[in-house]
Amino acid sequence: MNTAQLQLDRPHVHRHLPPAPRRGRDESSFDVRWARSEREVAEAQRLRYQVFAQEMGARLTPMLGMPPMHDVDRFDEHCEHLIVRAQLPGTGDRCAVGTCRVLTPAGALRAGGLYSDDEFDLTPIDALRPLMLELGRSCVDPAYRQGTVVMLLWSSIVAFMQRNGLRWAIGCASVPMRDGGHAAASLWRGLCETHLAAPEWRVTPRRPLPVEQLRQDLKVEAPPLIKGYLRCGAQLLGAPAWDAEFGTADLPLLIDVKAMSDRYQRRFTD
Repeated sequence: MNTAQLQLDRPHVHRHLPPAPRRGRDESSFDVRWARSEREVAEAQRLRYQVFAQEMGARLTPMLGMPPMHDVDRFDEHCEHLIVRAQLPGTGDRCAVGTCRVLTPAGALRAGGLYSDDEFDLTPIDALRPLMLELGRSCVDPAYRQGTVVMLLWSSIVAFMQRNGLRWAIGCASVPMRDGGHAAASLWRGLCETHLAAPEWRVTPRRPLPVEQLRQDLKVEAPPLIKGYLRCGAQLLGAPAWDAEFGTADLPLLIDVKAMSDRYQRRFTD
């Protein structure tokens, strides 16, 4: 597959895309859009490469025919790609500072499953798949991680789900393992106390992080994207998987938009 083969101008999908969220005072320098061209998808893929490979040290496997310094995998052509752009100071130019890709139930059928299926046995939540989308490759430029960009991404995703009659969102929330995994294991242990899903919904990692061999008593602050998931009522579906390529521990999280608190429903849709 190469970039020219991406089929992203699918009218049956894009006519359902929500408008960008209304901007508050601190959001006036941003715009939010769903990618409608190969060029815009490539912009998201470049940002992903900068964050995952250059900043986090992920060892990305290049796809044949793909341009260098782009994060591309087999799921991209089946996903919708959300981009937040910021206006560069002193210029009229804008650049991507946040992105997230969305794999709808129809897209998952085309792709032969979810990205999360490669990391977890999702059998306990199979019944949710017809109304469940997957969030993936979420990242924000380090200069813009104060919260606004995450909120703009979430506003568009929630609106997308509501417009398309979807209830559930699943994703693998990544925690860097530069310290050998102790922080990830400690975060996992802390979230077990507050956000663990019911036993019948818990999934199993295909390559578990060996949490029993790691410290679990560190005081760890969740990364901004995981904080955003938790504020939306995310449930932890089970123990973390070890992603050797990205050098991360991946926590399986599930969000029920229908059960989201009224406070956050208003915040995302007003």
